[in-house]
Amino acid sequence: MSLAFAALLIVLVGLVLLRVPIPFAMICAGFAYLWMGDHDMGLVVDQIMNSMFSSYVLLAVPMFILAANMMNAGTISERLWRAADAMVGRAQGGLGHVNVLVSIVFSSMSGSAVADAAGPGMMSIRMMQKVGGYPGGLAVAVTAASAVIAPIIPPSIPMVLYALNANTSVGALFLGGIVPGLMMGLALMATIAIIAPRMNLPASDPMTRADVLRALGGAILPMTLPVVLLGGIWSGIFTPTEAAAVGAIWAFLLSAVVYRALDLRGLWSVLRLSMQNATVVMLLIAGAFLINYAVTAERLDRTLADMILSRELSPWMFLLLINLVFLALGCLIDTGTLILVFVPLLMPTVAALEIDPVHFGVLITVNIMIGLVTPPFGLLLFVLGGLSKVGMGETVRYLWPFLIALVLCLGVITYVPWVVLALPRAFGF
Repeated sequence: MSLAFAALLIVLVGLVLLRVPIPFAMICAGFAYLWMGDHDMGLVVDQIMNSMFSSYVLLAVPMFILAANMMNAGTISERLWRAADAMVGRAQGGLGHVNVLVSIVFSSMSGSAVADAAGPGMMSIRMMQKVGGYPGGLAVAVTAASAVIAPIIPPSIPMVLYALNANTSVGALFLGGIVPGLMMGLALMATIAIIAPRMNLPASDPMTRADVLRALGGAILPMTLPVVLLGGIWSGIFTPTEAAAVGAIWAFLLSAVVYRALDLRGLWSVLRLSMQNATVVMLLIAGAFLINYAVTAERLDRTLADMILSRELSPWMFLLLINLVFLALGCLIDTGTLILVFVPLLMPTVAALEIDPVHFGVLITVNIMIGLVTPPFGLLLFVLGGLSKVGMGETVRYLWPFLIALVLCLGVITYVPWVVLALPRAFGF
């Protein structure tokens, strides 16, 4: 390791400890590396501006963010909730099942765990507490665990970022996430079914056939969104980036024109929030380009690959190590940072061990998402705890069965690759 890279690490860690926002810390660390290494400082502009503007796939990120915020601002989340309640709410612990089902459906529209948690997730918490009388900690635990599914089932912002750094097909990654995401949802619902009798959780109130049909009918138009997005991508009508723009337009038409739930003031609020969210992500990507330049210049990715291969680690052991490391880092470090900084470092090793990059991409995404609900620093626990006013200790008390279910799914995804690769191969990827 050179003195310049040591300076990068010192500046990065120091600024993070001082609670400087991570994107600015990464950019400052990149400046430190270039200055200490006597590089041309103009490389900052080259690495940030040229790399970002030459990446067409990056346009998908702000569009998916806009689509998710548009759906949360309209009445789409409420309509999905009523439809899910009509389908599975009559079982014991029915509102818990509804919570998971809503997350599965919303995940096929938003691509963001935080958007899922803050939108339909908060509505689920309110309904579980006020209507079903669920303990606040249990409502938050179920919501946090189910929100993990959002970036696994396509579309997925983390998968777009992974594809950017691993030079992998976004469409293949999206297909690869479907079966794992559904499996995780079923595992959470099975967990609810097991604990419901023990905790004497109630079922939802009975519904007449007319009410059921009315609730299902109200969700027909929102459910066309994932059909349009995923069908358009896999049929070749438009690219994943174009699909993100189509999703944003479709969500706007439903919220503002069809349901008339979004006026000009609400639209401005949605646009402002989306710009703020997208700016944070884009600054993070800009800083990551500088860090990745330093990693490549120092040949750290090749050094890591050579070190792992020299120790004769099998793919099985390497993936186990990846799971342990990313589960730990996922509850400490931002999702984008983990993907943008660590994935380029690991890809030479992945190639040398002949691990399929699509399988590895879904595996990494699942790891990081589980990290978001891992105590004591999981981001979703803080987000939902702050919004619902439920203490961390109360949530963690109910969280463990769901966390175990998710980790068991991770084990299956890790060592049964066809769970991820069956659909991409069936579609010719």
